[in-house]
Amino acid sequence: MRKTLSTNWAKCGVKSGDTLLIHTSLRRTLTKYNTTPQVVLESFLDVLGEKGTLLLPLFNFDFPKGVPFDIRTSPSHMGALTEAGRLYPGAIRSGHPIYSFAAIGSNAKRFDVDNFSGYGSDSPFAILRELNGKIGIIDLSDLHSMTFYHHIEEMHEVPYRYHKNFTGEYTDANGTTTERTYGLFVRDIEKGVLTDVNPMGEVLWEKGLYSGDRPKEGTGLRVIAANDMYAAVSEIIKAGRAEELLYSIKR
Repeated sequence: MRKTLSTNWAKCGVKSGDTLLIHTSLRRTLTKYNTTPQVVLESFLDVLGEKGTLLLPLFNFDFPKGVPFDIRTSPSHMGALTEAGRLYPGAIRSGHPIYSFAAIGSNAKRFDVDNFSGYGSDSPFAILRELNGKIGIIDLSDLHSMTFYHHIEEMHEVPYRYHKNFTGEYTDANGTTTERTYGLFVRDIEKGVLTDVNPMGEVLWEKGLYSGDRPKEGTGLRVIAANDMYAAVSEIIKAGRAEELLYSIKR
């Protein structure tokens, strides 16, 4: 089964040596292939090979609510595959208490960062671009997976979002607990801004930038080069066409 999965991922555009960020909803995959999150994780590592790197979102949304963050133990809120990645031997976790990642493989140490901004130029999203990485999504819409959109929005300082800081109790890898402050580029709720990126996802399909399968079809995996996505979305933002493609306003 592990080999079958690896073959499927390769057909969708994952290659040996890639740096791959993967977002997943595994319910259908686990049932269809009668497998486990651990096997799915290993199947991605198999196709990426020794020179590849797997990046998994360990996003945890408790820190803004006043819950202490411990980089050693705070769980991912992003599903079973990401927890398997967090606990994988040798996995490196990036430092942001809300938008952290687990990195496994050849370039894992590049993601050993304590970035202030969740989406900014110091974040793993920027490192993914530097490494000419890819983003894969299994059985999720763009709206429910593609946080990379917010990285692009921050890089262009879009007017419908703003910088907000969050302060709380933070325990580092050495077990030292201090009060720390981190930032996010959040949507302007007071202006009625709603994240609404699925229309842009359709543009990416139309441009031929996604390869693989639509959600809930075939393998459910689609793959896109991070820099190709960055360029396409940047073009939309610069042209003043972000509304109705990246966001909408609640009337």
